[in-house]
Amino acid sequence: MAEFEDRLLMLIDDEPAQCRLVSALAAREGWRTLVVRDAETAIATLGTRQGMLLSAIILDQWVPGDDACELIAELKSRRPALPILMLTTSASPLLAVEAMRAGATDYLIKPVAPERLMQALRSATTRETPRDELAPLTEKMPSAPDFEAMIGAAPTFRAALAVAAKAARGHTPMLIEGESGTGKEMLVRAIHAASPRAKLPIRIVNIAGIPANSIESVLFGHEKGAFPGAFDRQIGALQHCDGGTLVLDEIDRMPESVQQRLAESIQRGDVRPIGARHSFKIDLRLIAASNLPLRDLVAAGHFLPELHEALASVTVALPPLRQRSQDIPSLARHFLARIGEQPGLRPLGITDSALSLLSAYDWPGNVRQLQAVLFRACVFCDGEVLTADDFPQLSNLLGVDQPVTPGNQAVHGSPGVLLYTPDGNLRPLEDIEADVIRLAIGHYRGRMTEVARRLGIGRSTLYRKLSDLGIDSAA
Repeated sequence: MAEFEDRLLMLIDDEPAQCRLVSALAAREGWRTLVVRDAETAIATLGTRQGMLLSAIILDQWVPGDDACELIAELKSRRPALPILMLTTSASPLLAVEAMRAGATDYLIKPVAPERLMQALRSATTRETPRDELAPLTEKMPSAPDFEAMIGAAPTFRAALAVAAKAARGHTPMLIEGESGTGKEMLVRAIHAASPRAKLPIRIVNIAGIPANSIESVLFGHEKGAFPGAFDRQIGALQHCDGGTLVLDEIDRMPESVQQRLAESIQRGDVRPIGARHSFKIDLRLIAASNLPLRDLVAAGHFLPELHEALASVTVALPPLRQRSQDIPSLARHFLARIGEQPGLRPLGITDSALSLLSAYDWPGNVRQLQAVLFRACVFCDGEVLTADDFPQLSNLLGVDQPVTPGNQAVHGSPGVLLYTPDGNLRPLEDIEADVIRLAIGHYRGRMTEVARRLGIGRSTLYRKLSDLGIDSAA
């Protein structure tokens, strides 16, 4: 919190309610907010004493209207180092591209989630690489909701997809675990598309995005007058999705009192709204998603064992991107092809040096972060291919002073192979050799004769090393 103290934010907005909301959210991070109502006042404010103290600007697109990009460019010309975030209701990739080329640091789509806004402010004013930068925009790029669209050849990833594909044909509850950004929502939609309920509704409820005192009502519904403020009868998500699929995202954030009631509802196969005198039978497919392993939360006493047991008859664990870095080149090319189809952008290639740089980063925001970083690089690329120079933030974070090329990969690490431990020492030779063999198997798609030839060893030697190192041949 200390690093954000006394920072001044200028909010260019003419909606009082939104001004109060943004100001209150920014205050949580120690920001003071200066509100201006129009573009002329904003430009004039830059030259004032307060204007010289600004650390960031948030601009609502509706204030200047079609001239939003012109205002961004004008503000940027006067204060080049000042981060500018644009707030808009439009999910248009073309508008995002134009705003970013004009000088916008980030692009926030209304209604913006509190955590997303605060993360954008943090990212804009620190050297931190944005974890979910442009996430709302990139997630709107259309993709087929099927298992074929899930890119990756890493054994743990393919094993998770195999479990999900087999379970998709059933009706029992499922639990999908994985860090934020690993692709849980995409997998959920693939499961629904492959299920017998594919033509029936699917609804995703994010538990973390609902006030704790409203979660029970959102899930179970309530009768009119059931509690103060219940002016009308409300049908809950469980009853609304009868016949279809209900997804409870971030279920690890569910209050314990609601956990107990949900466990009982799953066991009985019915739902009883708050204030109702009787229950309703329901038939739905329940899929829960969690950023944290629920088994660990159960052991720590933070999650109800009965609910975990009810949900975890089928559990799918998606690995983080850092554990399947060999998939980064294929993921990058896939995302570049999709990004190139967006208005205002064009298909770009990517060099080996850029792929090496991407593969050396540990991607705390996982696949979602990789996609967002590639999107930003495409917006500002003037050439026909992305090079390592198009990712300066990653170069700074990794301590790379020059582009990673085939000639210096031994220093910086190649895709899927890290040479140094976090404390700066070399990793054991056995671990490096195991990573090289895994990389070769993935690169040559399991053709073991080719793997052995490229590694310069015989097939018998290769299989002996696989056994000694504990590597499955499908790795």
